[in-house]
Amino acid sequence: MTYSGAVTVGGPADVHELAALMISKVAVGPMDNNSYLLRCRTTDEQLLIDAANDSETLLRLIGDDGITSVVTTHRHGDHWGALADVVGATGARTYAGRHDAAGIPVPTDVLLDDGDTIRVGQVELTARHLVGHTPGSIALVYDDPHGHPHVFTGDCLFPGGVGNTWKDPQAFASLIRDVETKLFDVLPDETWVYPGHGNDTTLGDERPHLPEWHRRGW
Repeated sequence: MTYSGAVTVGGPADVHELAALMISKVAVGPMDNNSYLLRCRTTDEQLLIDAANDSETLLRLIGDDGITSVVTTHRHGDHWGALADVVGATGARTYAGRHDAAGIPVPTDVLLDDGDTIRVGQVELTARHLVGHTPGSIALVYDDPHGHPHVFTGDCLFPGGVGNTWKDPQAFASLIRDVETKLFDVLPDETWVYPGHGNDTTLGDERPHLPEWHRRGW
């Protein structure tokens, strides 16, 4: 099956099969959040990005192999609603951005700063600190040695624009600057973008619209 990234709450996961990594995407909860299960194809170790809601669905997706880690992209409650249940059931180590961890009610084992790395089996992810949607939002970049990069952006980048900055000019300026300098300026057009809600995109699809985003201020 060809991966599309189009998922619905209550529907099946969509699985993106890469050479070294399997990425399973599900939609959960009343705010249509995306959760991503990453599985190293060599070791079968697993990592979850955003235990957003509906622990039953997430634990069923995780399966009997469990997870070693769960990363919360930012402190907003719709992204950690099932975190306590998932950690309680799996014993997973928790990761979050240093400046958002205090707003997440489940203790964070590892505080992430820009450029830090997280391993899932033999796969390495790099954290990029993006300021504006929240003070400590983290995107995760997988620079696939067998193909193009993949980036999990939380609520910082979507098809059609950056994340919500609530009409705060300073927050918008910060977020679009970080998204441009840490993602668009250093990653190729083929980079696949997995957002915290809704459909996927690529940096190449979004890059031509950057001037428009600057002009409109959101």
